Amino acid sequence: MNAPPNDEEDQGEIFLEEDDIIHEINVDEEDLPDVDEEAGSDADDTEGADDSVHIFTGHTGELYTVACSPTDPLLVATGGGDDKGYLWRIGQGDWAQELRDHRDSVSSLAFSSDGQLLASGSFDKLVQVWDINSDRKSTLEGPAGGIEWVRWHPRGHILLAGSEDSTVWMWNADRNAYLNMFSGHGGSVTCGDFTPNGKTICTGSDDATLRIWNPKTGQSIHVVRGHPYHTDGLTCLAISSDSNLVLSGSRDGSANIVNIATGKVVSSLTPHAESVECVGLPLSSPWAATGGMDQKLIVWDLQHSLPRCTCDHEVCLDSVPSSASLSSFIYSIMCGCVCICMNEEAGVWQIF
Repeated sequence: MNAPPNDEEDQGEIFLEEDDIIHEINVDEEDLPDVDEEAGSDADDTEGADDSVHIFTGHTGELYTVACSPTDPLLVATGGGDDKGYLWRIGQGDWAQELRDHRDSVSSLAFSSDGQLLASGSFDKLVQVWDINSDRKSTLEGPAGGIEWVRWHPRGHILLAGSEDSTVWMWNADRNAYLNMFSGHGGSVTCGDFTPNGKTICTGSDDATLRIWNPKTGQSIHVVRGHPYHTDGLTCLAISSDSNLVLSGSRDGSANIVNIATGKVVSSLTPHAESVECVGLPLSSPWAATGGMDQKLIVWDLQHSLPRCTCDHEVCLDSVPSSASLSSFIYSIMCGCVCICMNEEAGVWQIF
């Protein structure tokens, strides 16, 4: 006896003829559900849990800068594209102090080494200095262009700032007094700092040069340019704890190490495919970290100038911790842990 046909068996491809159409209905495409909306609930279920211990949401625009107090582990300052800066404390969501009176984006923040003063630089061409304890504020003027960065002398209230007008300015913040102006770059001064011993200044510019300065005389000691140095503008730099080496990153996708005393390039690090946006050096170990627009964080073995570890991210990297915390940061990265994250576009800070 033949078995009845099984409707569940594969009947092959089935085609509809015009005679098979019973009724035709016109559907507006706007009424059709979005594929992403249908999958939304499933996507939400797969997102990782929010493990942050504090979220600060005071900003209404993108975040451009953050600074942590060197003396108070809970005190944080942030600034961004909403023309505002804030002081706030981790774990105290009901407290925040606004840094007022900037008329353009707050581009850079820095605490003095004793934690008593906070400097805020803005594209409004001004630097504001805030006393943490008394809320006293002073204004430092001089640059004809927006402020790219601010840095403090390692052992005093001497403040350094780089400007879009291709100059670097130095003030005594206690006396609100101008000390010196460093001129020579041919483009915006995008990065710079005092050496840890306080005896030298290193600055990098859009003109693809690194300049090493005498802070007392304002004279340029070395100008590093051309092969084998960067071929495009500098974006960032970090100085070794012994004040002997400076590591710089560039839009050309490379990082270079320069001997500060001689002005010579001693090593070139080049695996990034796009602009290197951040660099860091630890206090003692022969390691370095570079992060770039290619969404990679690379940890380097400087003894051999080779990558030790490469971490791929879903977003571009534009900051790594300062040299004081880079050793533990590198260890955390290699263990797969993230300690602090800035969500720039959302305008919030999350602490993990």
